[in-house]
Amino acid sequence: MSLESSGNGAAGAPKISLRGVKKAFGPKVVLNGIDLDVMPGESLVIIGGSGTGKSVLLKCILGLLEPDAGRIFIDGEETTHLHGREREAVLRKFGMLFQGAALFDSLPVWENVGFGLIQGQGVGRREARERAIATLGAVGLAPEVADLFPSELSGGMQKRVGLARAICTRPDIIFFDEPTTGLDPIMSDVINDLIVQCVKDLGATALSITHDMASARKISDRIAMLHKGQLVWVGPTAEIDRSGNAFVDQFIHGRADGPIQMQIRAF
Repeated sequence: MSLESSGNGAAGAPKISLRGVKKAFGPKVVLNGIDLDVMPGESLVIIGGSGTGKSVLLKCILGLLEPDAGRIFIDGEETTHLHGREREAVLRKFGMLFQGAALFDSLPVWENVGFGLIQGQGVGRREARERAIATLGAVGLAPEVADLFPSELSGGMQKRVGLARAICTRPDIIFFDEPTTGLDPIMSDVINDLIVQCVKDLGATALSITHDMASARKISDRIAMLHKGQLVWVGPTAEIDRSGNAFVDQFIHGRADGPIQMQIRAF
């Protein structure tokens, strides 16, 4: 199966650009002035502990949340405050692998995979089914899986179906939200390999959030670390072990002692 992206980002210009992005919920500041560029064809992974703002950042880029301040650009177009049809046009550039796959239980696998084709692009059901089955093949699933329901699949198979749905519309940009959560180490590595291959085949830009450092190392070109609403380090994946940053060093080695202090409530 040939996976081709339209790839309309200008060479040398960021595919995604954030400038001074801030978001708070009441008194809790979640994002506190984020500046970040993701280049066309790049795979950037955002790491950080729970509650550091990773998911909020992703939702702001998608337009599910509106920043309190700052600007967001996709392909050079400001998308910060878009709504309605203008927002829908931007969303068609995106594919998304949700944490836990987030499949529709009432739909067979092929309709899950082809959902964006049918609902977002008006593709007929017959063509959508054919494309869905071909995309399932690209993630290593046989055609007979197409007529099963999500409840009949293992966790690893559900994650593959979620990946197939993310790439079926041949998006320019793919978001991966904790792609290996709940999987054993071997299946996690299988999913990581599939992500790398699918992104490469599409020529897509990828933005991922994860706690899993094995996954982060494998699927990324660059890594950014988010802590208390700010990016404390951004650099090439190959340099993360010698970042010289105390926050990064503590996180990637999973140490309790360091500048990141976990709040533990006494009972």
